[in-house]
Amino acid sequence: MRIGVVCPYSFDVPGGVQAHVRDLAEHLGGRGHVVSVLAPTGQTARSAAAQGLVPAGRSLPVPYNGSVSRIGFGPVAAGRVLRWLDEGRFDVVHLHEPLAPSTSLLALWATGVPVVATFHTALARSRALRAAGPLLQPGLEKITARIAVSEEARRTVVEHVGGDAVVIPNGVFVDRFAAAVPHPPWQGTPARPVLAFVGRLDEPRKGLAVLLAALPALLAQVPGLRLLVAGRGGPHAAGHLLDGRTAAHVEFLGGVDDRAKAALLRSADLFIAP
Repeated sequence: MRIGVVCPYSFDVPGGVQAHVRDLAEHLGGRGHVVSVLAPTGQTARSAAAQGLVPAGRSLPVPYNGSVSRIGFGPVAAGRVLRWLDEGRFDVVHLHEPLAPSTSLLALWATGVPVVATFHTALARSRALRAAGPLLQPGLEKITARIAVSEEARRTVVEHVGGDAVVIPNGVFVDRFAAAVPHPPWQGTPARPVLAFVGRLDEPRKGLAVLLAALPALLAQVPGLRLLVAGRGGPHAAGHLLDGRTAAHVEFLGGVDDRAKAALLRSADLFIAP
């Protein structure tokens, strides 16, 4: 099959949706399908092509759902979506976050082939979705199959979008983590076990503040405990949550690539996701 996959978020920065889109495209390609991925990016066409990506133009940062989403919209993005659909001659188009005001929504409006939509977002409430519902309904009716990556994402679909979705959690290439080589400085000992946190430090929903607040109680039980924090934002995003005693037990690694992330998870004694 010829499968077109659309990511609404820029590939210029790491993110869970981008990683899922990349891995899904690799998996589908490995099963013999012809896969093309369209997403916002500031990369040149040649640089994007090296990653198996078709650029939909530059993105704009928009605060949303406790994060900053870098989305692509407007005439340039719309033109590239239309050209990609025309040249791709796809049998099916797989849209991620089809209601985000970005390339996925543009593709939903423009395509005439069967559509699979994956919903990643979990929201307690959304005035924007409720207000935009009537405008989005014609596009929603074009979706052939709906996927939610979690029960919470499914609840969001049911309550805010209408209809239902099948829950299919994001796939993971487990072997890449199992085969990762531990990094000795990140490994713990019985006296000095290592905890690992991975996530953007400037997003409260990632929960680093919860973990740092619990750190004094953890240190009271395990005085030699070490906490390794990986993610964009740096110490300035969370340093104010530490005092002199706890700061000595925390190391900020900054942003890490996929290989370093796998090595960190392979090295640590425990991964914490508050």
